[in-house]
Amino acid sequence: MKSSAALKNMVSTWRIVVLGAILITAFLIYVGRLFNLQILQYSEWLAKADDNRTHEINLPATRGMIYDRNGYVLARNIPSFNVVITPAYLPDDEGEIQNIYRQLSDLTGVPVNRGTVDPAVDPYVPCTSDHGITEIVLYGETTAPYEPVKVACDVKQEIAMAVQENTSHWPGVTVDVVPVRDYPTGSLTASVVGFLGPIPASEEDYYRSLGFIPNRDKVGYAGAELSFQNLLGGVNGQRVVEWDIAGEVLGDLVPPAAPVPGSSIVLTIDTRLQQAVQSILIDEINDWNQSFGEERMTSGAVIAMNPTTGEILALVNYPTYENNRMARVIPSYYYEQLLADKRNPLLNIAVGAELPAGSVFKLVTATGGLNEGIVTPDEVLKTPGKITVTERFYENDPGSPRDFVDWIYRTRPEGFGQLDFLHAIANSSNVYFYKVGGGYQDEVNPGLGICRLGTYARALGYGDLPDGYAGLPSGYKTPEIELPDVASGLIPDPTWKRINQGESWSTGDTYISSVGQGYDLASPLQVLMSAATVANGGKLMAPTLLYQVLDSQGKVIQPFMPRMRWDLTTEPVIQVFEENTIRGCQPTGEMKTVQPWVFDEIRQGMRLAVTEGTLKSEFQNVSIAAAGKTGTAEYCDEFAKANNLCIPGEYWPSHAWTVAFAPYENPEIAVVAFVYNGSEGSTVAGPIVRRVLEAYFEIKSADGTVSP
Repeated sequence: MKSSAALKNMVSTWRIVVLGAILITAFLIYVGRLFNLQILQYSEWLAKADDNRTHEINLPATRGMIYDRNGYVLARNIPSFNVVITPAYLPDDEGEIQNIYRQLSDLTGVPVNRGTVDPAVDPYVPCTSDHGITEIVLYGETTAPYEPVKVACDVKQEIAMAVQENTSHWPGVTVDVVPVRDYPTGSLTASVVGFLGPIPASEEDYYRSLGFIPNRDKVGYAGAELSFQNLLGGVNGQRVVEWDIAGEVLGDLVPPAAPVPGSSIVLTIDTRLQQAVQSILIDEINDWNQSFGEERMTSGAVIAMNPTTGEILALVNYPTYENNRMARVIPSYYYEQLLADKRNPLLNIAVGAELPAGSVFKLVTATGGLNEGIVTPDEVLKTPGKITVTERFYENDPGSPRDFVDWIYRTRPEGFGQLDFLHAIANSSNVYFYKVGGGYQDEVNPGLGICRLGTYARALGYGDLPDGYAGLPSGYKTPEIELPDVASGLIPDPTWKRINQGESWSTGDTYISSVGQGYDLASPLQVLMSAATVANGGKLMAPTLLYQVLDSQGKVIQPFMPRMRWDLTTEPVIQVFEENTIRGCQPTGEMKTVQPWVFDEIRQGMRLAVTEGTLKSEFQNVSIAAAGKTGTAEYCDEFAKANNLCIPGEYWPSHAWTVAFAPYENPEIAVVAFVYNGSEGSTVAGPIVRRVLEAYFEIKSADGTVSP
């Protein structure tokens, strides 16, 4: 029998050494790895561990409300009820789970199961996907079992209450109450208020930087909801919590940061006047279309403003849209329907349409003509039914004759005969303002010219302003109002025509521009601003929709502050140009003001239009002392072309315009009305303006009889 020593000697020494080396090497590797993890990479792994156990929960802020000037609610938050299931809290027994599913299905109408669903083909999208309860819960269970998944969205309150009553019998099932936008005035104020929508992909980074969450938070898409997004949206709060690997929240790691509710805003709109204006506009359009036996007048807009403060009292477009249909989700079929409508109901015509202004633009020509001494108030010009002008495109061009007719030429070929300044405005004589704008032989020499016409137009609120114009900041746009997609219109000049039309400016272009035709384009808001500036004695007030800003407690944190862009009688904003316009409009760098008496004369002419001119028949039985100006603007757009209505030398279809203010001595309201294809401004737009003025003073009178 061998001894124990002999047995030990059977293991070779080198084997023992190798084994020892392996053990030591393994030990050193583990120690090194441990040293690397615990010492060298400690901070990195600690951060990862913290990331794994910490979770940031974004807490949505309450959106501010929108009111009209009298406190009437235009936009508010109302509760929406969603039935949700938290998979981790469901019972362990499968039979109990199926029983809950069946009862919940009977209550909500969502089927228990819709069969096997391929997530790649038909992914689950809350409130949108057509999945059964089983598939919805399975999605939640495999992604975040402690996160509620929505089974039924925006259910009736009765269903929500029934679910809530059964939560003790249905573990894991509850009701999630979320705010959704509601617009009590609906389509009446949709053009002003707008609507909300999901965060656009193109702006996701921007809104994330502000703390908003895509696919949950909604932001303004149109109207005041978009323009005042930063005020209304508030600031989302945040919780930093500890959670486990399954997503169950274990507790807060730091004190939560509560969300800051959005501010509420009070708009300058008076809902009562808005309602009256909408009814008047639709009523007039429908009556005319009925008399024609066809839908000839398809759209229109009316704006009422306080000329002394710039407050927009009413802003109505026809047609418009129903913003309540956008409150929860923007239905694709409804949106496509709006886009397919040729009348373009999504366009805010009042501020976003660029249209030929026609004779309402003569207020610009009148202002420049008097201030530059082209004519005097008492000077009488011959105003036949038409004049013939030699149209030239360059300095030595022999030219060719071109006729320019007055609007009265159809019924009175002899025209008005002769007119002074006041009666030219009152009767809206084209020939008179052709001569003032472009000059005519020795009778008016020279005329105002396109360059000076342009600077007076910009001073009264038309067109884009050059960088640094009259001391305004670079990039300043006009008109300045708190609405998206505001149009600047177009005040053309020789340089513009050369670049965009490939032609030189002609003398005929100046004549046409003098009466608001040709290349001239303006929005209804710009037309209103020009008339309001005249009514206000030369003070151009920035139009505004913002009356007050309120905090979450309803306290005023920003009162109404009217903003005057400039006073034309005291601030030099009229550019002076070199005489030669062949090279385009060359400003000398000098600036001038408008003499106060100029606006007095124009106001008298507008008053005369109401008492004995183009608006006499519409205002003859009205006790309100108003002053106004009509406009009939020929146009040639895609629809007119399609109907072969743009025949050179023939009368083209025309839009109807009227702008007026009242009372004449102390204006407190100015109104503009535009009707697409309305033909005559005085007979179509005139009654609209008159009725709006009457409605305003009726409301004011009713308010005066109510005790404070």
